[in-house]
Amino acid sequence: MSTRPSRRLKPSQLALVIGVGFALVVAGSGIVATIAQEHDDSPVQREVFLNIPGPLRALFYTVLSVLVLAVAWLFSKRMENWERGRPDRRATNRKNIGRRLADFRAGVYMKTLMRDPAAGLMHSCIYFGFLVLFAVTTVLEINHQLPANMKFLHGDVYRGYSLIGDVAGVVFLIGIGWAAVRRYIQKPYRLKIKTRPEDAVILGTFAVIGVTGFLAEAARIAMVDRPDFEKWSVVGYPMSAWFDGMASLGTVHQAFWVAHFAAFVAFLIILPVTKLRHMFTSPLNMYLRDRERPKGAMKPMPNLMETELESFGASVVEDFTWKQLLDTDACTVCGRCTSVCPANATGKPLDPREIVLKVGQVMSESHPGGPVSPIVGHEPELTVSAPEVFERISAEEIWACTSCKACDEICPVHIEILDKILDMRRYLSLMESNFPTELGNAYRSMENSGNPWGMSQGERADWVTALPEEVPVVDGTSALDHEYLYWVGCAGSFDDKNKKVTVATAKLMQRAGIDFAILGPSEMCTGDPARRSGNEYIFQMLAMQNIETMNGMGVKKIITQCPHCFNTLGNEYPQLGGHYDVVHHSQFLEWLIESGKLDMSEARLDERVTYHDPCYLGRHNDVYLAPRKVLGTLKGIEIVEMGRTGTRGMCCGAGGARMWMEESTGTKVNTERSREAIATGASRVATACPFCYIMLDDGMKEHGRDDIVVQDISMHLLDALEGNGKAPVAAAAPVGGPDMHQPGEHGADESGVEA
Repeated sequence: MSTRPSRRLKPSQLALVIGVGFALVVAGSGIVATIAQEHDDSPVQREVFLNIPGPLRALFYTVLSVLVLAVAWLFSKRMENWERGRPDRRATNRKNIGRRLADFRAGVYMKTLMRDPAAGLMHSCIYFGFLVLFAVTTVLEINHQLPANMKFLHGDVYRGYSLIGDVAGVVFLIGIGWAAVRRYIQKPYRLKIKTRPEDAVILGTFAVIGVTGFLAEAARIAMVDRPDFEKWSVVGYPMSAWFDGMASLGTVHQAFWVAHFAAFVAFLIILPVTKLRHMFTSPLNMYLRDRERPKGAMKPMPNLMETELESFGASVVEDFTWKQLLDTDACTVCGRCTSVCPANATGKPLDPREIVLKVGQVMSESHPGGPVSPIVGHEPELTVSAPEVFERISAEEIWACTSCKACDEICPVHIEILDKILDMRRYLSLMESNFPTELGNAYRSMENSGNPWGMSQGERADWVTALPEEVPVVDGTSALDHEYLYWVGCAGSFDDKNKKVTVATAKLMQRAGIDFAILGPSEMCTGDPARRSGNEYIFQMLAMQNIETMNGMGVKKIITQCPHCFNTLGNEYPQLGGHYDVVHHSQFLEWLIESGKLDMSEARLDERVTYHDPCYLGRHNDVYLAPRKVLGTLKGIEIVEMGRTGTRGMCCGAGGARMWMEESTGTKVNTERSREAIATGASRVATACPFCYIMLDDGMKEHGRDDIVVQDISMHLLDALEGNGKAPVAAAAPVGGPDMHQPGEHGADESGVEA
């Protein structure tokens, strides 16, 4: 077996190679321009370095060459930090190249930023204005290097070039001014709390680049007696009148030129050591978004019964993947993740942005070769002495997370915040046993009873007595001779509220003539609460039992009403050898209705209904439209959306195993979400998740609104079919929603459901 080291360049080494290459190009440009000194004799053109003496030109190329090397070196030091992380398969291949390019385009075209139109348009002005100005400068330098007979920047080409450059400059300065107004006058909270001196330095540097560029251009045009063709410089030409006839015009022009160049030098200096680095790291992060595992799946872990690993989860920098460490350098500190976090909004200690920044600080300050340039918003008095993230992150922050994925969904540069939190939970749970006391009860129940409620497995199928027709209960010892396995889940089997959901769903399937069976006592918890709370050991124990049972039976198709079961069975069981076609009951009901198997011609519900998006159905699996379409088939129904819905819908507060943890800090998440539902004036609230059902129903009772009916969509459907609808209680409101996606599918259509 060969033991020769790989000759592949590391990313940090590649950055240095690229930097050296660019530095040589810059230096070579200066040498070629000095030696050749080719001039364009066209009457419509501009002379490069007009009025700039030779020594200043030499300094220009020398300083740029050195700075390019310095920038490359500083970026390479940051890349050395990423290389400390564990492997993460993000290779580009024929299968994912299309998705990668689509993600990249969505990012660089500002599609993700435009979710917030004001901020998106402002960033677009700065970003595209800067890119065009940089391209204009590059084109001028290329033309400068060419022999006289090959120069192209003259005549109409020059006129168009002048127009484009000036328009880009105006757009750029508008963006800078807009950014300054937002940060220092409007002061949205998420920006206000993270505004630091470096923000003023960045905006000031950009402003100086734009203003001095126009002033230098105006002075240059005045020096050549303001020819008519320069009128295409729609800003520089009018400004040139200010300098017309000035006695010391040559000196003034040189001063503006030097100031313009100095501002660009300042830009290069701050580029790798401030959040400006995201100009490079954010597009890279967007390109690398696509990954092998489905959107809703956690990172797989080795079999804990057989592995030789001594530590699980993430507690030090080296425990994170290189992609998770790159994330920290791609962060723009915009605070959108914080603005949608239900834990943060209700007074909990979790701030998703701080999680990213704190991991970044520990990474930067624990670099083996000494601290690398600090993270944005670094607090000097809060230092770290080791690569241990829990020096800066508390367990309370980690346990406050509901795993709703709102932070990941809204991030304009695709930072994977939830993955970091869940990996840190794995460490706290498996290595430190540092988890809320009440969660320990759920662990023991899952381990000993096969469900987090601690109920007897023998009671799993008790709900079938409420059905008029018999439901086959299989014990898992023989082949499944039914088309579908109905995976009821723990809530649907043991929780009194959710038993009604199970009964309603089963009745609807029986009406449609669907051939299905249940496992009853042979069905164990899927392990979702254990995995989302970091206890991979219990998850694997339960999952392997379920997979062994279902594989032995030859199960192919599964229906479940629980989005957590839906996500775990469909997206995570394949990691352990369980491959099934899993469908959520909202999707299945939609199919039954569209195919005509479930006759809805007499179904009527004369009420106003608002639908709550479950996080594990929506953001984790991009299923938004199916439940809305099911409700929309009911005659007489009036559907209204809550203020936060679809991809921006607010969590009920029970995800991430929070269902089994006490909520004692701040406002309860379900109380806040219930308030939003009440504000719609709806008489009914529709859910599609057992946890959401429990939490919202409890929330309504806390508000004293027993008159508002909270039910699963299957229960509303059954009410409509059985004639339990009533007269409308409020005015109609429009309904909308994005296209339905299957489990693990990439990207969601947000149209129609966002606030």
